[in-house]
Amino acid sequence: MELIKRISLLQELNVKLHRKDFLLTWEKSYDELVTVLEVAEILREMREQNISPRIFDSGLGVSIFRDNSTRTRFSYASACNLLGCAVQDMDEQKSQIAHGETVRETAQMISFLTEFIGIRDDMYLGEGNKYMRQVAASLDEGYENGILPNRPAVVNLQCDLDHPTQSMADLLHLINHFGSIEKLKGKKITMSWAHSPSYGKPLSVPQGVIALMSRFGMDITLAHPEGYDLIPEIVELSKKNAAESGGSFKMTNSMEESMVDADIVYPKSWAPYTIMQQRTTLLQNADKQGLVELEKQCLIENSKHIDWEYNEKMANLTKNQNALYMHCLPADISDVSCKNGEVAADTFEKYRLDTYHQAGYKPYIIASMLMTTRFEKPLQILSDLIFSANQRVKE
Repeated sequence: MELIKRISLLQELNVKLHRKDFLLTWEKSYDELVTVLEVAEILREMREQNISPRIFDSGLGVSIFRDNSTRTRFSYASACNLLGCAVQDMDEQKSQIAHGETVRETAQMISFLTEFIGIRDDMYLGEGNKYMRQVAASLDEGYENGILPNRPAVVNLQCDLDHPTQSMADLLHLINHFGSIEKLKGKKITMSWAHSPSYGKPLSVPQGVIALMSRFGMDITLAHPEGYDLIPEIVELSKKNAAESGGSFKMTNSMEESMVDADIVYPKSWAPYTIMQQRTTLLQNADKQGLVELEKQCLIENSKHIDWEYNEKMANLTKNQNALYMHCLPADISDVSCKNGEVAADTFEKYRLDTYHQAGYKPYIIASMLMTTRFEKPLQILSDLIFSANQRVKE
């Protein structure tokens, strides 16, 4: 059976994912990343073959979203449901957090019958990933002291540093598009800033993309106008990854230059690192007027780079004038969602269905992260599910 054969090949990898929360891709080994990708594919194939992947008949997947979300929110809910858990979204405005409840207390109170906790916290630079680790530390304490019957798995649904569910879904999309993980070696991917009529977009998507794709022998080009830098340490990490994997890493302040011979393009707006630092301070101080002034300044600066739009002119510079266009969505589409955006309407329309395919891998990636983190022997569980062949839909 093909699925069992794929599982047996994974047994050969050196993997230690159990009780190791999925918070940053660069904390995982190459073998661990490959395992998460392959388990996601197995879960996807099981669903297509109408084999139920339900592991639980009760239990909660708690979601904590401190920023707006459509794709990731529903992908997390779908992933928990796929494995058999109900989802409870935590509304902090309706909790005791407003009355001074601490992070460690909140983590315990929401976890008594909880299997998974997914967290999005990307608004405050230097705080999002830190908050996730505070939750994780409290869960460790609760489990070790017999308060919690099991230790829920924590998954980063986007923070200030990384967006691992997005970048891993992106990577799985590329693997399927080009045919295998080996065929990604030598492929040029351009992660480019693009114009947007908003100023506060997180850094985590571009940082996640360059930090992950550089692990797989790809040729990375990072493009942005002067001053629109990412967190320096993550850029340096990506350079190191590229050198170790046999790929390359290049930076440019020219969108046109970055697109030349690209196999994959990812035009996406983000706020400059220094602006996000200022914004975090203003947010923490509840300085509303300061935020208004900062936004005015940033939008003036953004308007100087309206020409950073992905369009047919840019597309014609890419490999065979037909690079794979990627976006985490929603894209700022010129003359559709805004006057001057990240991508021209006709160009986006050509690749719109591709971006939906790209997004469609995220529920399986999240389910894989949950499963491999929560269980000591996830491969054995998958084998048992496949042999039992319980139908997901009774036909």
